[in-house]
Amino acid sequence: MSRKILIVEDESLVAYDLKLILTRAGYRVCGIADSVPEALEIMEEQKPEMVLLDIFLKGDLNGIDLAAMLTAKNIAFVYLSANFQESILEKAKATQPYGFLVKPFREKELLITLDVAFYRHQNSIESKLRREQGLEQLFKNIVAEPINWKQKLLKIATSLQPYVPFDYLTVIVRTSAGFSDEAISFLRTGFDEYQVIGINEFLNITNISRARLKEMQAESPLLTKTAFYNDGDFTTLQSRFPVKKLLANALHMESFLGSPLVNSKGDNVCFSFYSRKPDCYSTDHVVLLDRLHRSLLTAMEDIIPVDHGETAPFKNDVYAGKGLSEQNKAAGFRDIICKSHQMLTVLDHIAIVAPLDTSVLVLGESGTGKERIAKSIHYLSPRKNKPLVVVNCASMPATLIESELFGHEKGAFTGAVEKRTGKFELADGGTIFLDEIGEMPAELQVKLLRVLQEQEIERIGGKGPIKINVRIVAATNRNLEKEVEEGRFRLDLYYRLFVFPITIPPLRERKDDIPVLVRHFLERYAQKSGKNITGVTPDVMTQLLEYQWPGNVRELEHFIERSVLLADGPMIKHTYLPKLQSKKESSVYKDVATDRLKTIDENAREHILDVLRRCNGKISGKDGAASKLGLPPSTLHSKMQKLGIRKWE
Repeated sequence: MSRKILIVEDESLVAYDLKLILTRAGYRVCGIADSVPEALEIMEEQKPEMVLLDIFLKGDLNGIDLAAMLTAKNIAFVYLSANFQESILEKAKATQPYGFLVKPFREKELLITLDVAFYRHQNSIESKLRREQGLEQLFKNIVAEPINWKQKLLKIATSLQPYVPFDYLTVIVRTSAGFSDEAISFLRTGFDEYQVIGINEFLNITNISRARLKEMQAESPLLTKTAFYNDGDFTTLQSRFPVKKLLANALHMESFLGSPLVNSKGDNVCFSFYSRKPDCYSTDHVVLLDRLHRSLLTAMEDIIPVDHGETAPFKNDVYAGKGLSEQNKAAGFRDIICKSHQMLTVLDHIAIVAPLDTSVLVLGESGTGKERIAKSIHYLSPRKNKPLVVVNCASMPATLIESELFGHEKGAFTGAVEKRTGKFELADGGTIFLDEIGEMPAELQVKLLRVLQEQEIERIGGKGPIKINVRIVAATNRNLEKEVEEGRFRLDLYYRLFVFPITIPPLRERKDDIPVLVRHFLERYAQKSGKNITGVTPDVMTQLLEYQWPGNVRELEHFIERSVLLADGPMIKHTYLPKLQSKKESSVYKDVATDRLKTIDENAREHILDVLRRCNGKISGKDGAASKLGLPPSTLHSKMQKLGIRKWE
């Protein structure tokens, strides 16, 4: 039976041209709509499998509004557009479409995009089912392991981390008799490292008594369903949950996801996930935990027996040591040194995407380590034994880049004295890393898009296409949304690359990483130079933490290398950094990296980021950034979105 497609397009000529192409290709067009209400009527009656969706439609609602409704109904959709403003692109991207087509487009491009969209939609459904089945089996295996209860709970927690991220997780039992005395928490301290926190440790961290904790627990209502609270919503929630307020203040948590597991007797085993990111949780996390409810509850019932006479402790409580640490980091992460929660999130994303063939776009300033991220993705993937080919698009002359990427035949042009195999062919079966993809000339962007769509290349002067099997990881330090808006980067190529973006925060926004990076580089260059350098003085470390690092990790590495060479003792006592500008001059008037005057928007962005840092990322509430800036939280959110401050990490 042919697949049903709904066309939502307010230009009738375009709509009927689309219908003709689709019908000729064997699809069934179940309707054409020029507004959201008309589209909803057709959807209710026809139940389409795919929607071709223009952004700008007749009426008050647009295609982005309809996209949210399609997602709720699990209907795939592909956007159609002639042009995009950066703000519109940001909103469209957030709806997670299955494809983008830029008008005008070729018939072949339309059909290939539809094939990819149907494949991705089906694959996403199957992927979710496989993920859930894999987790359910993993829970059973963990329960059967001959390890103590804390280790079992930790293993269950770490198995959830890639899918329900957290910086702090509490597991607590509540029965009709009250709360158990053996609540346990896990505080994330590294990629695979967690500190186990029991009641006594929790009392020490929060500086309250056990009696007061009992009172605060008694004042809190019972969670009855899985739900999440980000940013301001979490701040509001804390007024009803004093223990959550206590924990959020003590550990600087900004968002919360609670998942109560309730058995037939009414016993409640609650998983409470906390994150330092204000926008960490979403409906997808709620759906996953609800689907895992039965298997998680079964595992908890085995690990945590419940005595209804009085609250019972967890069983098998023989445990040695103050904390657990799983130190078996994947070899692919060996060159990424970090401890900040921002970079741990990056590692989580790598762990999720690496085993797949999904295209990845790595975003970040120069010197943040985008190539290291690309290498980790390759070495943690099934393609690790195949080539990883690195291409710097900015370093190749525009006249030679096509030959470099796709190769050429002998005699194809003046100077082609022999056949050349291109980078894509060399990467066949493996991964190609396209660094500084934003520098690629417009004519090459079209050809790269066809490679992504059709998985084939053609050498210059060649007689036909050559099939390839290559995974693409791209990187850029440019704002591609702005490049798209100004016509320098193709929207459809941007979207094909933006399947799984990974953003590396600059070093100035993750100061927690500076001490561990300093130790790492000291060991490397001390060994390389044959010197016995043991560390830096406290004064030097203070200066390193205050410096803004416009060159990011690369600049820090060069600084340490230079300092080791100049050191005349076991400690580095002096800094040889560029003159530190005052915060006012550095953050408001000048761009440190380029020494140019900043625009009004850039100054506003820096000012908001500075206030957010001072408020530990808190936006709403008495001590939030909105209050400090004299703005309503909703206005601040709008300004952050406009200025590209997508989230506070």
